[in-house]
Amino acid sequence: MNRMLAKAVFLGGFAFAAGLTSARADDNDYPTEARADYVFGCMAANGQTREALTKCACSIDAIAAILPYDKYVQASTILGMRQGIGQRANEFRSTKMFDDQVAELRRAQAEAEIRCYRQTGR
Repeated sequence: MNRMLAKAVFLGGFAFAAGLTSARADDNDYPTEARADYVFGCMAANGQTREALTKCACSIDAIAAILPYDKYVQASTILGMRQGIGQRANEFRSTKMFDDQVAELRRAQAEAEIRCYRQTGR
């Protein structure tokens, strides 16, 4: 997985998993704060350049088009919990249901990378 995307997802999604979600009629309607937080984290990992801003903004837009916000928050939370140590972290690492949720996010990230990072002129 792209290191930049991994850091951005962890930084961008974990804060909102802590309770800053907002109710929306459309599951793909990510709150502005979630998009901005993702972009800030992504840029911190990739440099504070205009090119990084463009690619990071493209990336969260692509992820949002693929993955409903509630699933993004769930997968981001799982990834954050897997970073810990102890029994709780082990439960998040060894549960198939959690693997499936993270896999959905990884697929969305892979598509975002193709759309936003591998295209020339973007």
